[in-house]
Amino acid sequence: MAADTPVRSAEALGQAPSTPSGMQQAKLFRIYNHYRLVVSLMLVALLFVDPVNFDMRFRLLDYYQAGVSAYLGLNAFIALLLVAGFHPSQRHITLSILLDILIMHGLLLASTGITNGLANLVIVSVAAGNILTPSRMGTFYAALAAICSLGISGWAVLALGESADDIVRAGSLGILYFAAAFVLQSISRRMMRSEALASSRARSIAELEQINQQIIQRMRTGILVLDRFGQIRVANAAAEELLYGAPKTSVPINQRANVLPKPLKQGLDAWLKDPTLRIEPFQPSPTSPLLQANFTQLDQERGDQILVFIEDMSKVTQQAQQMKLASLGRLTAGIAHEIRNPLGAISHAAQLMEESPNLEPGDRQMLEIIRRHSRRVNGIIENVLDLSRRRAANADLIEVAPWLQEFREDFLQTQDDDCTTANIVLKIDPQLPPARFDRSQIEQVMVNLCDNGLRYSEQHSGQRKIGIHAGATEDGERAYIDVRDQGPGIAPEHRNSVFEPFFTTDKTGTGLGLYLARELCEANQAHLSLVEDNKPGCCFPITFAHPGRMI
Repeated sequence: MAADTPVRSAEALGQAPSTPSGMQQAKLFRIYNHYRLVVSLMLVALLFVDPVNFDMRFRLLDYYQAGVSAYLGLNAFIALLLVAGFHPSQRHITLSILLDILIMHGLLLASTGITNGLANLVIVSVAAGNILTPSRMGTFYAALAAICSLGISGWAVLALGESADDIVRAGSLGILYFAAAFVLQSISRRMMRSEALASSRARSIAELEQINQQIIQRMRTGILVLDRFGQIRVANAAAEELLYGAPKTSVPINQRANVLPKPLKQGLDAWLKDPTLRIEPFQPSPTSPLLQANFTQLDQERGDQILVFIEDMSKVTQQAQQMKLASLGRLTAGIAHEIRNPLGAISHAAQLMEESPNLEPGDRQMLEIIRRHSRRVNGIIENVLDLSRRRAANADLIEVAPWLQEFREDFLQTQDDDCTTANIVLKIDPQLPPARFDRSQIEQVMVNLCDNGLRYSEQHSGQRKIGIHAGATEDGERAYIDVRDQGPGIAPEHRNSVFEPFFTTDKTGTGLGLYLARELCEANQAHLSLVEDNKPGCCFPITFAHPGRMI
C-alpha cells in the first residue's frame, strides 16, 4: 500500500481536475451570491438617494429601476433556495454568471453608458466565473462581456452621438476582462492542482496511519510510549497482555494503568541514569513470562518521551529448547531401533515369565514393575519422536462453538470404557469470534489437557469431571478456551516449571505433555498458560491469535 502512494500522488498532480469539486463550487457560489445580494440591495437603495438627478442623467430610468428591482428579486430568490438546501450544478452556475453579465450590461445601457461605475462590477462577474469554472467557459465570459461593452459603446456613439472615447474605454474594459480571465484561470488551476495533491497525500497518510495502527496493535512485541516519569502515553495490545495479563476492561491501558510494574519502573530509572545500560530480564508478576525491555529516546532533541520494546524471553528459551529437543529427536531416531529391540525383548520376556505357574507373588510384582517401566520408556521415546517429526501448522478459520461441541462428543466417546464416567461441563459465550488454527494440532492439545484434568480430578475428588469455557477477549476480536479441572492444583514452587520438558509430579508421567501442548499452541500462534485465580483446581486457558493474522 505504501508503495502505491507516490504513483497516486503523481497522478493527482498530473491530472488535476479542471473545475472545483461539487462541495467547493457550492461553497464558492454561496459566497458569490451573498456578494450579488449586497450589490443589488445597494443599487436599489441608491434609487432613493437623488431621484431628481437620475431623471437628468439616466437614459432609460424606468427600465433601470425595473432592472435593479428584478436583479434584487432574482438574487433573493436564489439565496432562499440555497438556504433551503439547494445544491447548484455546473449548469446553474454557468447560467447565473451569464445572467449577471447580461443584466449588468442592460443596466449600463439604461443608465449613463459604459462610463458608469457599474462597468467595474462586470469585471467582478467575469472573475467569479473564471474562479467557479476555470476552463474555456471562463474565456467565453470575458468575450461576452467585451462584446456587450463594445456594443453598448458603439450604439451610444451611433445613435446618441456620444464621444468615441466610450469605444476606447470599452476596449480597455475588454482587455481587463480577458486579463482577469487568464490570470484567475491560471491561479485557480494551480490551486486546484495543489489541493488535489494535498488531498491525495492526506488520504495516503490516513491510510498509512490506519495500517500502522493495525500493525502495531497486532504485533507480538509489546510497544510502550512513556514520559520521563514512567507514565504510559500509548501502548499496544501485546504490551498490555505481557505486562498486565488478559485485559479485564475495554478502557485503553493509558487511561486505566498509568503505573508501570515495579521491575520495569526500576529498569527505566536505571536506564535514565545510564542510557548504555541494558536491564536484566524481569517478570511483572510471578505467573508472567520472563520479559526483556529495551529503551530508546522517541524525540532526540527534547528527550521527553521514551519508546519501550518488550520482548517475551520465553520465545528465546523455547527456541533453545526446540533446538535441544530437535537434536535429541534426531539422536533418538537414530538409536530408537537399538533401544526398542532390547526393550521389546525385555517386555516379551516379562510376559512369558508371567505365564509360568510357579511364580511367587513377589516375582509377579517385580514383573509388573518391569512392564510398567518398559511402557514408560517407550512412551518417552514416542513423545520425543513426535516433537522431532512435528509438521508445520495447516491453519484454517474455524468457528469455535461448533468445533468445541464436536470435540466434546468425540472425546467422551473415547472415555466410555473407563470405570468412572467422564463428565465435561461445556460453557460457550454468545458471539464468539472465529479462530485460526490447525484442527488436528489443537485437538491434540485439548485431548492432553482434558486427559490430565480428568485424571487429577479423579485422584483428588473421586469424580472424572472438568469444565471447558469458551469466550472472547475484552476487545471482542480473539477467542479463548479455558480448561479447568477439580484437582489439587499446582504448588507455587512448581508453577514456573509446568511447561518445561521432562518436568512432572506424576510418577507415571513423561513430563512432555504440557510442553508439547504449548509447543503446538505456539505453532498456531495461540498461547497456552496457567492461570492462578484462587479457585479450586487448575485452569489452562488457550488464547487464539487474531483471526485476521496470517500464520
